Amino acid sequence: MFKARISKEEVNRLPVALFEGTITLVEKASEVEAAVNDLFCYKLAGVDTETRPSFSRGTYHRVSLLQISTENKCYLFRLNKTGLHPALINFLASDKVKKIGLALRDDFTGLSRLQPFKPENFVDLQTIAGRYGILELGLQKVFAILFNKKISKAQRLTNWESDDLTEQQQRYAATDAWACLLIYNQLISSKKITQKEFKKLVEDDANARAESLEARKNEVI
Repeated sequence: MFKARISKEEVNRLPVALFEGTITLVEKASEVEAAVNDLFCYKLAGVDTETRPSFSRGTYHRVSLLQISTENKCYLFRLNKTGLHPALINFLASDKVKKIGLALRDDFTGLSRLQPFKPENFVDLQTIAGRYGILELGLQKVFAILFNKKISKAQRLTNWESDDLTEQQQRYAATDAWACLLIYNQLISSKKITQKEFKKLVEDDANARAESLEARKNEVI
């Protein structure tokens, strides 16, 4: 069984994992269909989105990047330039390719603001990690538990609507989608825990966290 949790300090000590496959930037509407046709050749794909960060209360931005990755290639769809193309909507709403992501509700909400659609054949890693004894919900920590490597967040505050994305920014974006796919493949090839084991794991975790909180309170006092 995998570790249930991992601390931020443990994650920070790990070597960085980076997508090293082929990255294709899709910046024109005329390029979208060919990219999607290629993705339809695969049974599985990792999915993630990026949105320009907001530093002012009440200011929100639309999703500007959609990353769809196989194990060795990743397409970066620059939605701020192409819009949510009908071919992409078809892909997201198709049951032919299983799409893997994490916290997908947020991604779907953002994408639906561009163009309404009904997603099909998606797996949210947050809904299945517990079946394998993992109680963490964040991509970085789940990846660290499974692969003993960390996903860098150095480019998290990138302006994803910039005219050009650097190599580092592209690798960062591709890595998140790719990591979702790797996590899924690792989990489904592993043994699930029983409902009884899961219940005990949750109880032990809650007790440990309560004891840790009480200890910190006593230190302050």
